[in-house]
Amino acid sequence: MLPIILLLLVGVGVCTWLLSSNWRKQKRRKAVMSQPFPKQWRSYIKQRLPFFLHLPDHLKLQLKRHIQVFIDEKQFIGCDGMQITDEVKVTIAAQACLLLLNKPTDYYPKLRQILVYPAAFYVNSPQNDNGIVSKKRRLLLGESWQQGQVILSWRDTLISAEDPYDGHNLIFHEFAHQLDQESGNANGAPFLPNNDDYEMWSKILNQEFIKLQQCAEQQIPSLFDYYGATNPAEFFAVITEVFFEQPQAMHQDYPQLYQQLIKVYVVNPLTWD
Repeated sequence: MLPIILLLLVGVGVCTWLLSSNWRKQKRRKAVMSQPFPKQWRSYIKQRLPFFLHLPDHLKLQLKRHIQVFIDEKQFIGCDGMQITDEVKVTIAAQACLLLLNKPTDYYPKLRQILVYPAAFYVNSPQNDNGIVSKKRRLLLGESWQQGQVILSWRDTLISAEDPYDGHNLIFHEFAHQLDQESGNANGAPFLPNNDDYEMWSKILNQEFIKLQQCAEQQIPSLFDYYGATNPAEFFAVITEVFFEQPQAMHQDYPQLYQQLIKVYVVNPLTWD
């Protein structure tokens, strides 16, 4: 009987600690959101992020509050001499938080750090050739890691932000991976509002993924970058870029897929000015 009582006490203690921890986190977030949005941050957004001007007012307000919390909770680290300034933080946070609008969010809970390089960077990736494991050096613009880090090229972050209509955005891509990874391994199946939504999501995503693979193999032009044909996780990241940057074309060419992304992101970029 005593061991059972001890287990119950431990369980109650753990539950109490978790509830208390979550309460403190929510209280801190409310306090951060209640602070005035810095004037200089608004200048960075207007200067660097043209998409912000087209958002409805209520989404602009949401986004600014999300930016404040994101910057408060995430650690930004400069690499290869990169200096982390408020401009760097706001430019990255604003684009990352666009993916969080209109729904409950825990602000990429697995993400702890954003590593920023001045430009494209090299990483050593494991490679298996007939049982022989070696390291392959790859040049990247960005990468999302499941260990709680996103790595970004600052130069390419700025290039992505400058043209909000070209269908390519480094931040949208890498942070779509973060959303995907919240449910486990990145597999192209982010959290959806209802469990019943997953069957249709899987059906439509798979059929369009296969079509993109065929386009890539036969060099048939597609609205989506061929890189999305790599695997379902990359496909989800690529279609996220197009959803936010070329909604009209995506809605016209891929109406079912577009509707599925509305369920994921709970916004409809077609309705923005």
